[in-house]
Amino acid sequence: MPSIQSGKVLVSGANGFVATWCVQTFLDAGFSVRGTVRNAIKGKHLKRFFASYGDKFELVVVPDITAPGAFDEAVRGIDAIAHTASPFHLAADDPADLSGPAVQGTIGILESARTYGQTVKRIVITSSAVAVTTPKNGPLDEYDWNNSAVQAVADSGANAGNFDKYCNSKVLAERGAWEFLDKHKTEVGWDIAVLNPPLILGPVIHDVSTPDELNTSTKMMFNAFTTESPTTGGGQWANVKDVGRAHLLAVMTELPSYVPLSAVNKKEGRNVNRFIIGGQGFTWQDMRTFDAAPPSATQYKQGFPTSINTTMRPRDMDNSRSQEVLGMEYTSIHETVEETLADYERRGWIKPFAVSV
Repeated sequence: MPSIQSGKVLVSGANGFVATWCVQTFLDAGFSVRGTVRNAIKGKHLKRFFASYGDKFELVVVPDITAPGAFDEAVRGIDAIAHTASPFHLAADDPADLSGPAVQGTIGILESARTYGQTVKRIVITSSAVAVTTPKNGPLDEYDWNNSAVQAVADSGANAGNFDKYCNSKVLAERGAWEFLDKHKTEVGWDIAVLNPPLILGPVIHDVSTPDELNTSTKMMFNAFTTESPTTGGGQWANVKDVGRAHLLAVMTELPSYVPLSAVNKKEGRNVNRFIIGGQGFTWQDMRTFDAAPPSATQYKQGFPTSINTTMRPRDMDNSRSQEVLGMEYTSIHETVEETLADYERRGWIKPFAVSV
């Protein structure tokens, strides 16, 4: 499907951490944006924040993304869709509390686009690197699927681990999207790109007044720099601005020809348009060391370099396809930490700490 260089983009869940950066990125690139929010109150901040763009930014209310036909009106007159709306938390008792909205919201917006989105040419879906994660050795790539989490939820239901429940929801939603396209490819005038970022970090521009209101990933980073004791653990990460730019590039880039999910074959290089975004392995101690934290951040809690066991650092993910096909370039840990701490400081959230080494 040819690339899209101008027009109107629908961003679902526009008041979210990632979605707000997507709105900003599309507007800065000259696109018009229609954002969806659950209610008018959630749109107030967005209207103020993007007021300078005038009528290039508009909001519509979609109270329940799981309701049949929820996006029917929202997709009319749209050239591309960035579907970011999906729950991200690790406190669900019933796995369906996560997988239901994730799957129904994704399939619902695709069904609306199939029926009423006559001008839609590209749909970009925000999935997650957790849909890719697998125990195999070596770097993970877009051919990998987290089948173990799906099996864990199938076997244990509500007794499955909270992280497995979340991973399961992302796998089911993404697979559902590819299977929907496989089924309806001859009926629609659009194709799909899926982005798979890991833990997304960076400054916030959505409506947040206090650190307690931060979303799951950004609260982790805030805690890493403000707790007295060394923060353990880590994973893979992506900068939120990079994720926003990936959505733009996934719209503006001419993508490889459609491949049915059942025809994917790594040996022959056949793949769906699935892209790992970011994915560098890190520990929180990496970000708190003097090497990663910028000189301007020395008033914050510093890391303990000797405590880092490099053999325990999570493996990198292979994001080469995003660079080769989309033209992605990635922000460094240093720049991400510096900009995020500056955001905390500007908001008055951080009090200076003595440096600990």
